[in-house]
Amino acid sequence: MRLAVALSRGGVNRWILTVAHRSERRHVRGHEPERNAMKFGASMFFTDYSMGPAELAVALEERGFESVWAPEHSHIPLSRKTPFIMGGDLPKKYYDVMDPFVTLTSAALATTTLKIGTGVCLIPQRDTIQTAKLVASIDQVSGGRFLFGIGNGWNQDEMEDHGQVFATRHKLARERIEAVKEIWTKSKAEYHGEFVNFDPMMTWPKPVQKPHPPVIVGGAFPYAARRAARYGDGWIPLAGRPTQYGDAFDYVPKFREMLKENGRDPATFPVSLFYGIEDIDTLKRYRDLGIVRCVASLPSGNAATVLPILDRWAALMAKV
Repeated sequence: MRLAVALSRGGVNRWILTVAHRSERRHVRGHEPERNAMKFGASMFFTDYSMGPAELAVALEERGFESVWAPEHSHIPLSRKTPFIMGGDLPKKYYDVMDPFVTLTSAALATTTLKIGTGVCLIPQRDTIQTAKLVASIDQVSGGRFLFGIGNGWNQDEMEDHGQVFATRHKLARERIEAVKEIWTKSKAEYHGEFVNFDPMMTWPKPVQKPHPPVIVGGAFPYAARRAARYGDGWIPLAGRPTQYGDAFDYVPKFREMLKENGRDPATFPVSLFYGIEDIDTLKRYRDLGIVRCVASLPSGNAATVLPILDRWAALMAKV
């Protein structure tokens, strides 16, 4: 395995530094400047019965994927004040999913070019200062390959267990993102908001990517799209469920008009479609729409289940 070879040749610290120096030259600017071709990623709920993150990451990198993504749920309460956003019963993987920062670190150490992303990190449920340090640390360890996908959460019971008020989660999330940007970009950071408040403080490391890793806001049009236009560096809507979330070919042009209204440049604001459809004609239409990244959703299965799916996607990628 690639990671084992690297470790045997001089230890994990030396290997991490080598990867960081190589990757820093490629990603130091951050905010995803490469716009000439649609890239492909894959997302998995990593569990103790799925493919491991290192194994999957190597398989993705070998097949030409650009990124791997990990979602999160800290836990799932037995009560259900809000229905499952996809409809029906909540799949088992939601209860079982591992922490994304741990799994993505494993993926980063097993690869050299593959980007790693939270898809998504539930920012209202995480401590502001600790999250800033987590993101900066994983960006350092990966050599500037981290993509900070964020969401505000749909499960009221889960959020309330973290001591947060569901009705005010959107403002809380905005303040937390504003605050972590202060921490990432200033040697002496402070922030004073309604929900997030701290006096001048110092913390390191700072991220490799400058000014910071891209903050990619996940969620549907129009509400999450407005949040992305306000404080994000990209937007993650869901494709593949047009009857539930709308048609990407309809809402993406509307989103670009929204960006203009907010003084943002649509040409430099990436849209990443999750739950991409495994269909060559649709993928070509995504490409022609200017989608920067299409992310496939993988089952939480073993290699025998997942690798054939990756091979099908790789064949489609070669034709787009």
